[in-house]
Amino acid sequence: MSDIVIKAENLGKKYVIGHQLQRERYMALRDVLMQNAKTIWGKTKDLLSGKPIIQGDTFEEVWALKDVRFELKRGEAIGIIGRNGAGKSTLLKILSRITEPTKGRVTLKGRVASLLEVGTGFHPELTGRENIYLNGTILGMKRTEIKRKFDEIVAFAEIEKYLDTPVKRYSSGMYVRLAFAVAAHLEPEILLVDEVLAVGDAEFQKKCLGKMGAVSHEGRTVLFVSHNMSAISDLCQKAILLRSGQVDTIDDVHNVIQKYSSLTLRGTSINLTEIEHASRPKQYGTLTHLSIFDSEMTPTTTFLMGQTMVARIGIHIHRKMSNAEIGFKISSKMGAAIHYFCSTWEGLRRDLDPGDYLFEIRIPQIMLLPAQYVVGAWLMQERTLLSDDYIPDITIIEVIGTDFTGHSADFARYSISGGEVYAPSHWRIL
Repeated sequence: MSDIVIKAENLGKKYVIGHQLQRERYMALRDVLMQNAKTIWGKTKDLLSGKPIIQGDTFEEVWALKDVRFELKRGEAIGIIGRNGAGKSTLLKILSRITEPTKGRVTLKGRVASLLEVGTGFHPELTGRENIYLNGTILGMKRTEIKRKFDEIVAFAEIEKYLDTPVKRYSSGMYVRLAFAVAAHLEPEILLVDEVLAVGDAEFQKKCLGKMGAVSHEGRTVLFVSHNMSAISDLCQKAILLRSGQVDTIDDVHNVIQKYSSLTLRGTSINLTEIEHASRPKQYGTLTHLSIFDSEMTPTTTFLMGQTMVARIGIHIHRKMSNAEIGFKISSKMGAAIHYFCSTWEGLRRDLDPGDYLFEIRIPQIMLLPAQYVVGAWLMQERTLLSDDYIPDITIIEVIGTDFTGHSADFARYSISGGEVYAPSHWRIL
């Protein structure tokens, strides 16, 4: 029992969300005034009674976590995986004491450092130097301890030039570099890291994974949430698979990744409204379905190298959306992004009124080496930071090697070695 540093017992977290009722296109002025008066009266009662004020005409209870139980030992590096909306970030927020569970309890032994969202725990008006000392103090460290680690933190974050600049002027990448350096170097017993590392560049991500590995080897516990299965596999020995807010599997990391990958196999025509992902109401619209075809419009998820692939993405817009961007993504089964396809990159920019739409994307030639790949999609307003709806792992497609170049190429040999993309080249002897 002395080795157990995190123990979750019957954890549950409930949220109450509001929904707007469908309005008639034209309403009399008295109806508008009456509805507004009811809304103001309802919010006033909630405020006086201490209840949270929820926007909307009707309410729904959503359990982000339900009956979550597990025990984690000192020195373990554990990956937490699952679809969007499975409860991963909610779990880390409870472990970080940012939010309280609705039911159950969690026991933590030791100091906890967390990196959940860009900017969490930083004061924007303070400089990088001041925020290092502030974060260390919050973790319960003495000034002498922080000072001893200070140079190491600054060197790792690579922000020496901007150390005395207010962090509100930092880019998202600088924010993450400093936040991770502080969280990892101030010697917490438990380190919690969410998907936020995706903001950094590839070199910095590699450095962060190496540091997290060193932290776990020093006898401290690391919980790492990511959609990048390759990073999870490299860092973690065990993994927890969350589904619909509940623990589905706790096992060896490779077994859990294999099970998670199998859950994405959904066929050629998928109802996206039934896929477990972010349950919060979307601001503008929702992805509704995805269908995949070959060049002859025959439904399939198996393609020969060089073959044409067609995907049709259905969306429902419930609030007028400007410069809508529909995206299609192909990733490796380990979660590493390989191809992004965006409607706005090809000049398709539309303001969408409320209603249902069907977008088609045609990829003339699949230039992927033989393997299985994961496809996803998103809906957002162009040039915004956050997707309105995003499902990274809708289904799996398989690419089969073929001599489509006519030169007896053994493509499968290189896909086994870890290759993923074929690009044409021209060779000659000089």
